[in-house]
Amino acid sequence: MQYPPVPAVEDIAQHFMRAVRQSERGDWPYRHWKLRDVLPLDVCTGILTLPIAPPMLGLTDGTRNTYNDSRCFITPALRRKYPGCEALAQALQRPDVAALMAEICDIQANGSYLRMEYIQDLDGAWLEPHRDIKEKLFSMVIYLFLGPDAAEWGTDIYDADKRWVGQSSGEFNSGTIFIAGPATWHGFDPRPIVGVRRLMEINYVSADWRDRQQLAMPEAAIQVW
Repeated sequence: MQYPPVPAVEDIAQHFMRAVRQSERGDWPYRHWKLRDVLPLDVCTGILTLPIAPPMLGLTDGTRNTYNDSRCFITPALRRKYPGCEALAQALQRPDVAALMAEICDIQANGSYLRMEYIQDLDGAWLEPHRDIKEKLFSMVIYLFLGPDAAEWGTDIYDADKRWVGQSSGEFNSGTIFIAGPATWHGFDPRPIVGVRRLMEINYVSADWRDRQQLAMPEAAIQVW
């Protein structure tokens, strides 16, 4: 018996596209989109039940690049091992999904590559205010954490002067999308994490992305209809 059941790729894609179409756009302090009910519940459960332990990092330095060897990217090996990862990757690789992301985000998705990271932050993890690099054509975070303190674990948002101006809600299965730019400062200020702060980061990245081992399908560029 497969538990949780893995939805059909078509169903995952349609569910995701509905969330994107119904997203709420904001333009302050920079252009972004807020989404709800991003993935089918069985996909969320499948991610949360992956037998992948959170990395025991202790107090970190505010960046993720310093512990690249401990990060969990949805690679071809993980796709082969876990059917839920394969189905999600196939859904987000679809031409109709890519066409919608290109339309909503005003990006050139054709010829890009899918990058997915499963993040499990423990107490001591934090992220300094930073901007994503331009090779990330869009950045999307899907929040999958639970617990009484989870409402405090959303992404921190800063203005062009790196002053804190707000925080995403962090509601379960909600998401945020933004496009890298000169003022897109975001991070995660130090605060207690009681439990595990689980989230998925989804990107389409440009063809010249150097870390090919981070890609879900390094052999297959995204094609848009």
